Amino acid sequence: MKYPLFSLVLPVLLALGTAFPVHAEKADRDKPMNAEADALRYDDLKQTSVFTGNVVITKGTTIVRGARVDVMQDPEGYQQAVSIAAPGKLAFYRKKRDGVDEYIEGEGERIEYDSRADLVKFIKRAVVRRYNGATLVDETTGAMIVYDNNTDVFTVDGGAQNQTASNPTGRVRAMLSPRAGASAPVAAPPAGPAPVLRPSTTLGGEKN
Repeated sequence: MKYPLFSLVLPVLLALGTAFPVHAEKADRDKPMNAEADALRYDDLKQTSVFTGNVVITKGTTIVRGARVDVMQDPEGYQQAVSIAAPGKLAFYRKKRDGVDEYIEGEGERIEYDSRADLVKFIKRAVVRRYNGATLVDETTGAMIVYDNNTDVFTVDGGAQNQTASNPTGRVRAMLSPRAGASAPVAAPPAGPAPVLRPSTTLGGEKN
C-alpha cells in the first residue's frame, strides 16, 4: 500500500479526532433505507431482513455493499445493518460530508452500522479514506476502525488481525494530508514609510 505524502506507524490505539474532521451528512439517519440483492429473507415479526448476493444498501448519501447484509429495526424505527464480504473480498461503505464535496469511504471484512448511535465499525483488514472530490487526501488502516458520526472521531486498533506481508507487526498506519492553507507563507507586516534624512547641525553628537 502506498502513502503519497507520508506514513505514520502508530501505537496499537490511535484517536484521530482532530486529524479527520468529517462532519458527515446528518440528514442521512432520517432517510429511508433501500436495498438491492439477489435474494431476501424477511421476518416481519422480528423486523429483520437478510439480503444475499451482490447487496447494495442506500440511505441518503450512505452506500453499503457486501455479499450479505443483515438489517434489523427496533420498535422505535432505528436500523442496524451488518455487511459481510465474500471470502477474500471486502465490504464497502461510503458517505458524503455535510456541505462540501468530500466523501468518507471505508472497507473491511465486516461492517456494522448503527443508526441509533450513528456509529460505523470496520472490522478486519479495515481501511478508511477521505476524498476531496476524486482526490484521496487521508487514508488509515488497522484491524478495526470505529467512526462516530456524532463526535467526528475515528478510533483505530492495530494488532494481530492487521498483520500482512507488508505490515508483519500489525501496527496502525495512516497517511494524513496537510489541511488547506497549512503550508501558505505568513504575510510579512507592511513596511512603514522610509525615514527622512536631514542634515545634522551638530558635530560629534554634541548640542550647540
